[in-house]
Amino acid sequence: MSSNPTIWRATVLTLFPEMFPGPLGISLAGKALSSGVWALEARDIRDSAVDRHRSVDDTPAGGGPGMVLRADVLAAAIDAAELAPDAPRHRPRLLMSPRGRPLTQSEVVVLAAGPGPLIVCGRFEGVDQRVIEARGLEEVSVGDYVLSGGEIAAMVLIDACVRLLPGVMGKLASGEDESFSGGLLEYPQYTRPQTFEGRPIPEVLISGDHARVAAWRQAEAEALTRQRRPDLWALKGRDAK
Repeated sequence: MSSNPTIWRATVLTLFPEMFPGPLGISLAGKALSSGVWALEARDIRDSAVDRHRSVDDTPAGGGPGMVLRADVLAAAIDAAELAPDAPRHRPRLLMSPRGRPLTQSEVVVLAAGPGPLIVCGRFEGVDQRVIEARGLEEVSVGDYVLSGGEIAAMVLIDACVRLLPGVMGKLASGEDESFSGGLLEYPQYTRPQTFEGRPIPEVLISGDHARVAAWRQAEAEALTRQRRPDLWALKGRDAK
């Protein structure tokens, strides 16, 4: 992990630190990680266990299936991470959880503009509610489904942020003109060959008329959003009032 205190850095608390960087170590995020544009630290929650078996979980109070991540162990792991000499101060503390608020592009923009988050990856049946409250963890979800743990969700969040960091994408416009950036889904894209299996590129896109192209893209984005994401379209309508 880089010791440069000014770069964007993500600290991940997990029972499986060997899962990182994983996909974050290749492509745009990987190149930026190798060149020091951002930093990643994966810390093992088990390092904060208090017994010789390195136990991190226990049975749920009130009964029920599965196990729950202990409050004392996770709190100690969070405190150790926050006391590290190069840890950013006043950074967001996130818990990847299917019951959290949905991660949105606007939230990603805010996170990318900050110092970088501390991310807790849940496992088992969940995390003791008391540590969520005591350490001010904000629960975040990447979708209405359940994963085996928070690690893949954390990678999704980190990748979404890293691609917005200065110097990561080749053209700034690549991040400004895509799905969700303006509250709409992105318009269809085309490239050569001009005709594929009898399907031509729409004439307007090869007309050279930039105003017509912009109007076509706006209309297509609106139509796609109305069709596929009526929830977003409804929000767009409310925002316009």
